[in-house]
Amino acid sequence: MEEIIFPNQIRMYRRLRGRSMQELADHLSVSLSAISKIEKGYRRVDQEQLVRVAEFLDCPLQDLFVNEQNSQQEVVQSWRREQERRNKINEKSGLKTLGAGLRQIRNEKNLTLIEVAESADMTLSVYHRIEMGQREVSDKEFKNIAKAINIAPDELKEQIKSLEEKGMLEEIIQRNDAKYKLLSTPRGAISAFGTASQDGVKIPVYGVAGKDGDIFVEFSQETKKVQRPPQLYNKKEAYALNLCTRRLGSLLPTRSILFVDPQDVVSVGDIAVYYVTENDAKIISIREDENGQLYGLRWNPDERIEIGNNDLHNLHKVVAIYL
Repeated sequence: MEEIIFPNQIRMYRRLRGRSMQELADHLSVSLSAISKIEKGYRRVDQEQLVRVAEFLDCPLQDLFVNEQNSQQEVVQSWRREQERRNKINEKSGLKTLGAGLRQIRNEKNLTLIEVAESADMTLSVYHRIEMGQREVSDKEFKNIAKAINIAPDELKEQIKSLEEKGMLEEIIQRNDAKYKLLSTPRGAISAFGTASQDGVKIPVYGVAGKDGDIFVEFSQETKKVQRPPQLYNKKEAYALNLCTRRLGSLLPTRSILFVDPQDVVSVGDIAVYYVTENDAKIISIREDENGQLYGLRWNPDERIEIGNNDLHNLHKVVAIYL
């Protein structure tokens, strides 16, 4: 699952609701330390965790994001200073070059983020930050990554150095910078996708309200076009859906848009579009039972959606949400 770091107002809403950090930690099944880092905007969270936080704090999802219109100015300025500090550290330490090199070599070997992360004994979040150039790497971690990519550590260093000298990493670094800038802007990590103007490329939006909270999708009839988010650049199969259903409750406004990558691998914790028929789609949260079988979950009311092994190609991953 795509994970994000974002400036937030979780602590403010938690205190307004009279809830403790421990209660929120228990609700998300994470440590107290993790909650502290999340509230400070230092730890990554995924889309489902964001929905669960908003549900726990009884507030609309978009209200969790710091933005220049309704957040305290010192909060916005503090976030900006932190991003500037991190970027300067990364530039000096060469982390961006390392991350871009790892991404280029991984793609050349047709390996996914998840495959390398698991083989290197890392969480997806940690390895993703390394490729984004936002995290330092210890010698042991580098050796584990090299082993996961099936390259000797010294050879991996030489390959990255060679790619840099040939100028093959600059485009990746620029894309990472653009993506990180959008994800860390005080306007809000998710809502920022809707106002990006990186290259003027638009993505079609489909979907009208169907029966029982489903979405009816007719790919020959787009409803509008919106700005394409960075992670979907150069992905012709990607599309967007109108969130014209209340099966996610009131956490997301009905005007929200889901950005979908049908080629990305869906895993536990993702939000996905499940096509029951060619045009009938359900928005579900991907879960796993005790036997390792994936299933979908919908809310309002709760409903379990069985997913057979032959249905996996009908699952399209939601990679971003525009509020």
